[in-house]
Amino acid sequence: MRSTRLVLLSLLSGALLAATPSVASAGDTGASPTSHDGAVSASQQSDVTEFWTAERMRQAEPLDVITVDAVPGTSTAVPEGSPRTIAPMSPTNGGSAWTGGGAAVKTSGRVFFTYGGRTASCSGNAVTSANKSTVMTAGHCVKLDGAWHTDWVFVPGYNNGNRPYGTWTARQTLSTPQWTASEDINFDIGAAVVNQLNGQYLTDVVGSQGIAFNQPRGEQVYDFGFPAASPYNGETLIYCSGRTINDFLLSNGIGLACNMTGGSSGGPWFRTFNEATGVGVQTSVNSFKYNFLPTYMFGPYFGTDAQNLYGSAQSA
Repeated sequence: MRSTRLVLLSLLSGALLAATPSVASAGDTGASPTSHDGAVSASQQSDVTEFWTAERMRQAEPLDVITVDAVPGTSTAVPEGSPRTIAPMSPTNGGSAWTGGGAAVKTSGRVFFTYGGRTASCSGNAVTSANKSTVMTAGHCVKLDGAWHTDWVFVPGYNNGNRPYGTWTARQTLSTPQWTASEDINFDIGAAVVNQLNGQYLTDVVGSQGIAFNQPRGEQVYDFGFPAASPYNGETLIYCSGRTINDFLLSNGIGLACNMTGGSSGGPWFRTFNEATGVGVQTSVNSFKYNFLPTYMFGPYFGTDAQNLYGSAQSA
């Protein structure tokens, strides 16, 4: 892939989709997150739900993880099938189907939306929140190239086309101020507040995972997502695990040996994860890869601005 983020943007068009984020700023600002209204009224919710037929979900292309060249400002998100500057990521480096069950199977899910007139997919996770309706994902999974995505839904527990817990429409999507302003890779973090479904709140139905900020680096983590670009197909929850490293080049983020592909963007990273129960504490999301290091996934460090984003989402 040619580019500088892990946006796994495999869309229907064969043209390159420019994505040129700033990578210079690594410090939290404490500025307020920005938001975008989604399906608010009952009729809007119904329209979005009806839009996402099983066929449209099957046809949705994985939004590519952002890939990063070693030079700032040279990123592009490349549709699947377009010429690449590196060989495909090896499927031997992590990336196994999660068969452990537990909470992770219910709280993790696929995200679907319309981007530039095309249908696309990412990943997300339901977290503990005051409004019982907050989903964390990547910033580029809610907004990209200056435009907010539309028709945004979260499908927890997605598996081989099945939606065991329903389709949850977003009434609001949010991103960090840095991502909104300049698509700064250090702050590629997004959130969604979903509507009730059949009179119930999201986390009352699927449960939730904890979330934490300003945590120690170099910890053992589990990374989940729904990669949909080859060699994966988006139909199964995939995970990687290992000890994180600090990004050594362009961002303040953290990295993990993992070969997940497009569609895994926005998937959760958990610390203190219990394999038996599937419970952990979320501290990052799948965000970007370096072209020259394709078997490593990188995610933004959840600092103060990530905490502010979460605070705004859970109080919305």
